[in-house]
Amino acid sequence: MKHTVLVTIPDGDVKDTFLTPDVKEYLEANFNVKYNPLGRAYTQDEYKKELLDADFALGSWGSPELNEYVLEGNDRFKMFAYTAGSLASCTTPAVWEKGIKVSGGNELFAESVAEATIVYIITALRGIYDDIFSIRNGGWKSPLVKYTRGIPDREIGIIGCGAVARHVMRLLQPFRCSFKVAADYTVDEEYLKSVNARQVTMEEVFSTCEIVSLHLSLTPQSRGTIGGKYFEMLPQNAVFVNTARGAILHEDEMTEVLKKRPDIQAVLDVFEKEPLPLDSELRTLPNVYCLPHRGGPTIDRRRYIGRAMIDELIRFEKGEPLKYEITAAAASRMTTGKK
Repeated sequence: MKHTVLVTIPDGDVKDTFLTPDVKEYLEANFNVKYNPLGRAYTQDEYKKELLDADFALGSWGSPELNEYVLEGNDRFKMFAYTAGSLASCTTPAVWEKGIKVSGGNELFAESVAEATIVYIITALRGIYDDIFSIRNGGWKSPLVKYTRGIPDREIGIIGCGAVARHVMRLLQPFRCSFKVAADYTVDEEYLKSVNARQVTMEEVFSTCEIVSLHLSLTPQSRGTIGGKYFEMLPQNAVFVNTARGAILHEDEMTEVLKKRPDIQAVLDVFEKEPLPLDSELRTLPNVYCLPHRGGPTIDRRRYIGRAMIDELIRFEKGEPLKYEITAAAASRMTTGKK
């Protein structure tokens, strides 16, 4: 007898891109499937009622919160698979306290964000955007690009050591890069050796690395923690990249330093307020590349992640180890909001 999966995702673009026809067919071949027919997210009462008849749930952005009330009296529901990244908005400690397994697409999303991070670093080092803009407007080599630079054999500063940061370091291995990692916890020494990295202070990263990439989660503790003093420390001609969250930075202080130091380049994919306000000076600074939160994951990865979460449900059903399990501790370190 097949187990029942409740798909909490309402009809629309999110459902259509994660559950493409072939992925939906795969899901239905392995489980009895109940779809959300409402065209909106379930209310807490609706969610509680629907889960009473489900063994598993498959959700994405906008999934209602799994909390003590929703799970009360439910001894059937055993696993939640989440096609998106941070689980902070849709889970509570009650999930793990009740012994429910959780898997998510965070690791798969992270690889796509890491890809974007490397693209942004190379774009800044080689002045790619400035030259394209110059040619498009009738010029040739951009006067903003004095010389181009590359990634090979660089020492790169990494702020945070979560999934995105680890993928960045893995993907850069062929370029013989070394890394200085700043994190608010002790990173495993054997892991650091395996990627040619060592753990240092935030001050050392900013004062010694010509390339610095931010990969912290946004939490109450990290909000606004990277301010102007760190940007003042950056070496001449440094490149700073943020594909994490804009609110981790003290944006006004950063802007003031970038105005005073045109030698520093910043590639910013995320901002404290999105869309970036029209009067933001970041829009016009020649040493800043602003992007509209395009860091990832790319749309083609959604289908892959949807199938990966179905595979997780199948592994659970067979009693096999989960590949993308999210523990309570890991969930507690995830970004707590969209910005």
